[in-house]
Amino acid sequence: MIRNIYQQIIWALLLVMVLPIAKGIAQESPMEEDYYKVLKVSSPEGTLLEVGGLTMLSNGTLGVSTRRGDIYLVENPTSPRPHFRKFASGLHEVLGLYYKNGSLYCAQRGELTKLTDTNQDGYADRYETVFAWPLSGHYHEYSFGPVQGADGDFYVSGNVAFGNEEWWRGESRVPYRGWILKISEDGTMEPYATGVRSPAGLGYIDDKLFYTENQGDYMGSGGLWHITKGTFAGHPAGLKWTSLPNSPLKLTIEEFNKVIDPRQHKNEQGRMIKPENIVEEEYQTMFEAKQSIPDLKLPAVWFPYGIQGISTSEPIKIPEEHMGPYGGQILVGDQGQSKIMRVDLEEVDGELQGVSIDFKSNFRSGVLRLAWGQDGSLFVGETNRGWGSAGEANEGLERLVWTGEVPFDIRTVKAKPDGFEIAFTKPASKNSIEDLASYAVSSFIYKYHPVYGSPPVDHQDAKVVGVQVSDDRMKARIIVEGLKPYYIHHLFLEGIREEDTSYSLVHPSAYYTLNKIPSGQGLDRKAVITFDSRVKKEEEEKAKIAKAAPAAPAKPAKEAPAAKPVKQEAITFEVVKPILAKNTCTACHNRDTKQVGPAYVDVAKRNYTNEQIIELIHTPRPENWPEYATPMPPMPHVTREDALKIAQWINSLNKKQ
Repeated sequence: MIRNIYQQIIWALLLVMVLPIAKGIAQESPMEEDYYKVLKVSSPEGTLLEVGGLTMLSNGTLGVSTRRGDIYLVENPTSPRPHFRKFASGLHEVLGLYYKNGSLYCAQRGELTKLTDTNQDGYADRYETVFAWPLSGHYHEYSFGPVQGADGDFYVSGNVAFGNEEWWRGESRVPYRGWILKISEDGTMEPYATGVRSPAGLGYIDDKLFYTENQGDYMGSGGLWHITKGTFAGHPAGLKWTSLPNSPLKLTIEEFNKVIDPRQHKNEQGRMIKPENIVEEEYQTMFEAKQSIPDLKLPAVWFPYGIQGISTSEPIKIPEEHMGPYGGQILVGDQGQSKIMRVDLEEVDGELQGVSIDFKSNFRSGVLRLAWGQDGSLFVGETNRGWGSAGEANEGLERLVWTGEVPFDIRTVKAKPDGFEIAFTKPASKNSIEDLASYAVSSFIYKYHPVYGSPPVDHQDAKVVGVQVSDDRMKARIIVEGLKPYYIHHLFLEGIREEDTSYSLVHPSAYYTLNKIPSGQGLDRKAVITFDSRVKKEEEEKAKIAKAAPAAPAKPAKEAPAAKPVKQEAITFEVVKPILAKNTCTACHNRDTKQVGPAYVDVAKRNYTNEQIIELIHTPRPENWPEYATPMPPMPHVTREDALKIAQWINSLNKKQ
């Protein structure tokens, strides 16, 4: 017994000695997958889901619609072996599903359809057209929805088509392409809003209608718009129908084109010239155009292209106690990047704006639809046929499950008259949160033009000059010099560390769309923390130099030996990896497999010269890769030095084949 007591004392002493050492050892910070697990929903062999819509029935059964025209009811969807039953079939590319009063409503290409099982045998036997709209037959005329408003009416949205000769330009060939329609259960239709191009995500959240947009012509990047009756969201194609008697908007294409040049020019052969991005041109932004087009609605949140948004999809509200301390915020899927972002909105001077932060990536296919399970998990419906995605699978139905452990992350960001207030999910360490070196802020904006997408322009670094920290160290209010209204502000908090573990933030970047700078009094600069470890380090370096011994007397110069040739740096993947990440290339391209764009090894097989690759980075030619649905946007912000290294690395892959 005495021996056991001695052993316990020795082990206790060893533990006391080891714990401080272990705490001081740098540990790898946890990542998304440590807090959120992705589970594949098992489906019957041979079932091709290609999910277009998800909805949860009142009894916990999951409704799933597919792009192939089938609708399944999945019983016990959270169990290891859920039961799939084909409820309906023969429909036309169902890209939305909604459950109401025992029936399912879905948007087919050309109509809003009500499906009912009247004899209770588990299969739909009544297919009713609620409202039908015209189709031209163009492949891009996808229809999305429905979602239901507070008054019980439904909302659906319609993609634009593309031109024949002007294959790059969105156009509305029939009413009401490029519109959001409001439809009652009795089939009454009301044109509600226009200016949408590819409105794949509709959401009715807190009595407000939202939609998400993809990058394209007139759309510099993806975004989240708040839609009200008569909204014009920015794409001009739908303005073709504003002369119809029931249009809530009177703006015409001719009036729009006087503000934004459509750049419809012909070459010497009489063929239309595709508009391309012009470097160092005079340009307009969307907020500048709004001064001449009052009906133009700005996005509440921009999703930076290639970083967060390629093909943004469904927005869905997070219920309280779901997925961590984010209740009330919004999750937004992205089909192209196979990921989900997190958005928190606030209203400033009557205008919605807010922050977007990455949430969970690495789904098996493109994330199109989201639905909450009764157990608090999130069902994720996926597809990529014809569209491409970071996830290589053609389709998928997965379930996102929170482990119950709270990650150390940015919970939200709020705008202040002189900067931003950042809230964390856990207390930050005193040394990191009180150090200005932990914070970096920059801003940029997009062009508003008929070119496919826009590079980020007018990139400027702001200066963080002070910080006020809450007593619990879960909030930091930073004073920022250089705030710019309507710009996207990138907050990069690489230096922030958790109090207990010294872990870094799971997502150190947040993107705040600052439509309005709040009015009011800023912080007293004399009462905030201004310590900056970078300044201290600079002073220490200067002190070392000052204390250094004086240089030895100069000796007579000797004839310099012949200069040795400088060994050129080998452009390996390790060299180019941070360049690809910095310029968001990896969002669309992989080394060996196609993603949103072609694999680098396939680019190498084209035998472009380095100079040609540099030119194609700055001014892409999507016609060179017609098999890819998403054109590459111009990337003139990639420096020539970086572009050359990328080109050299790509061409080195061809030599290794």
